[in-house]
Amino acid sequence: MLGFKQSSAPSNHREQVTITLADGRSVTLLRVRDRRAKRMRLSVSERGVRLTLPRAVSLRAADAFIQEHDDWLIAQLDRFNGSATPTLLVRGSCEPIPLRGELLPLRWAEGRYARVDHDAYGVCLSLPANADAARARLALHEFYLAQARADVGQWLPKYLPHLRGAPRTIRIRAMSSLWGSLSANDALSLDLSLVLGPPAAFEYVLIHELCHLHQRNHSPAFWREVERHCPDWRVHRAWFRQHGLALKSTLRRLIAS
Repeated sequence: MLGFKQSSAPSNHREQVTITLADGRSVTLLRVRDRRAKRMRLSVSERGVRLTLPRAVSLRAADAFIQEHDDWLIAQLDRFNGSATPTLLVRGSCEPIPLRGELLPLRWAEGRYARVDHDAYGVCLSLPANADAARARLALHEFYLAQARADVGQWLPKYLPHLRGAPRTIRIRAMSSLWGSLSANDALSLDLSLVLGPPAAFEYVLIHELCHLHQRNHSPAFWREVERHCPDWRVHRAWFRQHGLALKSTLRRLIAS
């Protein structure tokens, strides 16, 4: 499920429970009561299944909510588990590398340093003769980080003149379930896997978080602000709901140690 967070919210209570899905499998679920939650929310990430509950919601209502979303949960778990097979960056392999919504041909070269370059022919991963897969993954991580920073650096000047302020800092990193967040002190975080997907979807997430500088909520006024800068935001939000989980899994497979 698409997740954006303005700032960290304290939780009242956390507990792990085991639920049985309609297909018979048993799943461990983290049930979290959040003081600031206004509605129930079910999500799936590499950390597992999480159900966030407002304080006043009963456990009976929570169980009914899970049952109502049973088919969705099964589909998300299947998609996540199906894409979780590790991708080994084996020297000489020809598996393409995702970047900005495309799959680019991968070629290998020997070099003095581990590095990844993007050119008209695709992606070239250079490694010293004695480098292992971990060095290759680190080089790919640094490449993605540089590409994501370049995209944000290109887009940000378009919106800064229309903002009441600017983010205090911008950090790009792998995030487990969210796509972006803006803290109470205006520190903006963006998920690294965004650079793997379509640039327009990545830019929408940046706009979403920048609009929180004006509206610290998800009120109608906030969404009007988003629409002013990104009229197609509903299209991008729908894309994340359909493809977001696979995007995060792909990044994890490529750069995880």
